[in-house]
Amino acid sequence: MSSTLLEVTRASHEEVERLERLIVKDLQNGPTSNRDRLYQNHRVRNMIDTITSTTEKLIEIYEDKDNARKDEIAALGGQTATGTNVFGAFYDRLKEIREYHRKHPVARVVDASEEYEALLKEEPQIEFSGEEAFGKYLDMHELYNQYINSKFGEPIEYSAYLDIFSLPHKIPRKLKMTRQYWEYMENLLEYLIYFFQRIEPLQDLDRIFLKVENEFEEKWSNGKVQGWEDDGQDDGHVPAQHILIDLDYYSTVEELMELGPDKLKEALGALGLKTGGTVEQRAERLFLTKHTPLEKLDKKHFAKGSRRSEQNGVAAVPQQSDNSKEIALMEAKVQKLCDELEETIAQTKDNIVKKQALTYEEIEAEREEEDTQADTESDDEEQQIYNPLKLPMGWDGKPIPYWLYKLHGLGQEFKCEICGNSSYWGRRAFERHFKEWRHQHGMRCLGIPNTKNFNEITSIEEAQELWKKIQERQGVNKWRPDLEEEYEDREGNIYNKKTYTDLQRQGLI
Repeated sequence: MSSTLLEVTRASHEEVERLERLIVKDLQNGPTSNRDRLYQNHRVRNMIDTITSTTEKLIEIYEDKDNARKDEIAALGGQTATGTNVFGAFYDRLKEIREYHRKHPVARVVDASEEYEALLKEEPQIEFSGEEAFGKYLDMHELYNQYINSKFGEPIEYSAYLDIFSLPHKIPRKLKMTRQYWEYMENLLEYLIYFFQRIEPLQDLDRIFLKVENEFEEKWSNGKVQGWEDDGQDDGHVPAQHILIDLDYYSTVEELMELGPDKLKEALGALGLKTGGTVEQRAERLFLTKHTPLEKLDKKHFAKGSRRSEQNGVAAVPQQSDNSKEIALMEAKVQKLCDELEETIAQTKDNIVKKQALTYEEIEAEREEEDTQADTESDDEEQQIYNPLKLPMGWDGKPIPYWLYKLHGLGQEFKCEICGNSSYWGRRAFERHFKEWRHQHGMRCLGIPNTKNFNEITSIEEAQELWKKIQERQGVNKWRPDLEEEYEDREGNIYNKKTYTDLQRQGLI
């Protein structure tokens, strides 16, 4: 290999330059659909990775740790052990280069424009699940099942989980110091990284995380990490993440005893110490931690298994101060990725809510329609239509006339709070949305039937007030004897109680 080291260097530089020109040419072609954009980004990413690996090999050659490059340059001048032979060295070198290109035909200097043009049309293999719809939605079902079946989670619907998974600071801190939560956060962070790399391959995730880590270190040292405000410092005695009793305010065991057995038991449990015994014994055990670090306490004071790394309990004391920082850092990275994927998360939630209001046949029909639209988008290579007023498209794929736009009032915006502050343009679309799935779902969440009485009402407060008035007027589940209790006179006429009483008082019955 050393005999062709300079040729390898030349070929590597040529490869890097070709790939750079190809990247520029690829990025000059604007993608017509989301699928084309993903293909283009992944092609560019693959070429960047190839440039990086080739450059690393060039750096090794130029560092020349084994002096192979230096020896080959010396050999080019005919400097050998027997003397200087310029022409002999030249023909020997020529023979070596020919032999090298005979064994490596790819390295020949040829016009490879057609070959590289084919690379621009390549469709890289990108792995997406059916639920992810080629990067349009998130597929969080496995993480959702892990969440609802854990001690720190709660039994909620999948759509509600999409609202809270990006808010780990809402989970009580004592439930985070478990192996189960650690594994959940690792899986969540791993999936979000994998998804982000697939839909945004050109983003520098390492640089994003470096910025997150720097900001996190500053907040952690100041004790200002959201959800971990008490964890910024650790004095070596009591873990800062679970200080239930500040021992600095207590100078004797008797003063601690005044807190009561329940408070002492809670504080001991948080530290992983035994919680049994009398009030005095509990106070003495807790008072030991004021002047003695937990690591130096006798093992007899700790609850069974509290020092084992396999413990899944709340108070794994010796490791909490170490693990808490790592868990908090994972939460910070998750929150950053959720900020980057905010639009995708919102689309995922809308898609789930929409599916809940559709039948199986409607879902299948919509999926087929999306597939046909994706095919037509990929096949359509027409020029962009001139539309400076941003008018809606008609059935023929062209902007509608401006007079029609004004006639239907499509420039007028209507907002509906019940639909999540969604906007509807034009009176017709606004009136039609009261029967659509989004408005129906919002009314179901409020516990109000979506009847004609609530048409034109877009405020949650107004809808609730009207529903109360309707219930009062209808008298739901209320017995009204003056109107519903019946009486009969001697002639067989039927009256309600109020009418019968009035006629009787007048002497007519």
